[in-house]
Amino acid sequence: MSKKKSTDLENGSIGKLLVTLAVPSIIAQIVNLLYNIVDRIFIGRMPNGDLAMAGIGIITPIVLLVTAFSALVGFGGSPRVAIKMGQKDNDGAEEILGNSFSLVIIIGLILTVIFYIFKEPIVMAFGASENTAQYAIDYLSIYLIGTVFVQVAVGMNPYINTQGFTTIGMITVAIGAGLNIILDPILIFGFNMGVKGAAFATVISQLVSAIFVLRFLFGNKTILKIRKKYLKLKKEVVLGTLALGIAPFIMQSTESIVLISLNNQLLKYGSDIAVSAMTIMSSMMQMIMLPMSGLTQGAQPILSYNFGAKRYDRVKKAFKLLFISCFTFTMVAVGLIELFPAFFVKIFNNSPALVDMTSWSMRIYFAGMCLFGMQISCQQTFLSLGEAKISLFLALLRKMILLVPLIFILPAFMKDGLTAVLLAEPVADVIACLTTTTLFYRFFKKKFSGDNIVEINENIAK
Repeated sequence: MSKKKSTDLENGSIGKLLVTLAVPSIIAQIVNLLYNIVDRIFIGRMPNGDLAMAGIGIITPIVLLVTAFSALVGFGGSPRVAIKMGQKDNDGAEEILGNSFSLVIIIGLILTVIFYIFKEPIVMAFGASENTAQYAIDYLSIYLIGTVFVQVAVGMNPYINTQGFTTIGMITVAIGAGLNIILDPILIFGFNMGVKGAAFATVISQLVSAIFVLRFLFGNKTILKIRKKYLKLKKEVVLGTLALGIAPFIMQSTESIVLISLNNQLLKYGSDIAVSAMTIMSSMMQMIMLPMSGLTQGAQPILSYNFGAKRYDRVKKAFKLLFISCFTFTMVAVGLIELFPAFFVKIFNNSPALVDMTSWSMRIYFAGMCLFGMQISCQQTFLSLGEAKISLFLALLRKMILLVPLIFILPAFMKDGLTAVLLAEPVADVIACLTTTTLFYRFFKKKFSGDNIVEINENIAK
């Protein structure tokens, strides 16, 4: 089985491999998106649904931060596992896998305790008002019970995908998301639990997903298995995983800082309805980002494995196809949002005031997102090739260096503060995308020239 996977990744058609590996990953990400989207769809149809939506938007940064820690381990270790497999070192790959499992459990427990102790001051600091704070606290109090389940389900799933079992990875996500869809209306409306019901539905669903992930990785159908002898944390293994995972962690955790900044500024220059609009827009952002994440996850084993196997011609072909696919997707997706914003808003809420506010905001907020496919394809390829430092810089560039400062700077120079806050996103997107593609072009041209192949081989060995 291991030999078959190696032959496929090393010699199979790049196009067919990308379709085979990416389609299940994309479906898994779309299904995973339903966890948040379905919650918000049902919550938006509660009494005072617009305020409840704002409350859920307030705690979204915490949800993103929890997921970011799972990305720290999952996307930090899985490319290293694929490279080890490409080098025919399955024992080394299993050591990374075992350490990663122990790490997600420890991180999950620590996050649960910290967020639960400080949940109320955190909610107020994140932009809650007197009208929305209780909705946020009610949801968060229950959601935190499942933090360890999220870490396992999301953090360990990349180790299934990176072995080529993307269909299994998709199923583990689909099971949880499907259950969430069923439980949401039952708990929210049937048992009249409101936002607490949505939180319980999410926790139960993540638990089921975590069970299926572990059942596979401890079972006999996987190439790499979680083994007891590799559960004890090893410094060099952990540091290597964290070093590579810091870039995707920064990408997701800084999204929390962005949302906190946006929510506070929108409340300042707008109202609770502006925060509700941002909750919908962040959901739309996920609708764009998560399918692309699935696409890059599908490309990652191809890029990492062939990089480890020193098949650099295949690395180039895989990147070119990934770049074209991501760019095309964002152009089409953003085009639809710009043309039909009200259609997407009404998925969540039919309030005329909220529909008008969000439709107007979306056309400004998403204006630069059409180029984002270029950035994510280049940035994730850096990560797949083990270039943690460059990927980290690019992760910081768009959000922390550009976007967060612009959210606070632009209103000082524009009469309409609300428009200024929304403009920060497209300005940051355009600058970051152009910078990323320029850096990647120079990197790729230099690193994969004949004179630098030896240097690449030395980096792989390290």
